[in-house]
Amino acid sequence: MGTDILVAEDEPGILEALSFVLQRAGWTVQSVTDGDAVLSAVRRERPRVLVLDIMLPKRSGFEVLKQLRADVLTRALPVLVLTARGQQQDRRIAEELGADRFVTKPYSNVEVVDAVRALLVDRTETGAR
Repeated sequence: MGTDILVAEDEPGILEALSFVLQRAGWTVQSVTDGDAVLSAVRRERPRVLVLDIMLPKRSGFEVLKQLRADVLTRALPVLVLTARGQQQDRRIAEELGADRFVTKPYSNVEVVDAVRALLVDRTETGAR
């Protein structure tokens, strides 16, 4: 079985907590810590959902999202943007670039699990989008 969720997060404590919570919910989780690594990991792991931080080293989450949506092979990948940058402008940019969901840090574990679950259900109901 492949990777259910790829988490792109550069803060070690947050990455560890997210991985733990998502694995406890029953999903397989892989992680990367910079924007360049996201793109290669998406192609290699073929995750069902990407949890993407906006403020990443090497390449921002916005840049990653723009590139994913421009590529026919990754265009339909459900993306949950998870960021400390909760301003309305950041949410608008994320939505314009094609984010499927947006969660602001600090977040509750339930909020993240519910958002990922909803993305997986949406993907299943629409035939892998």
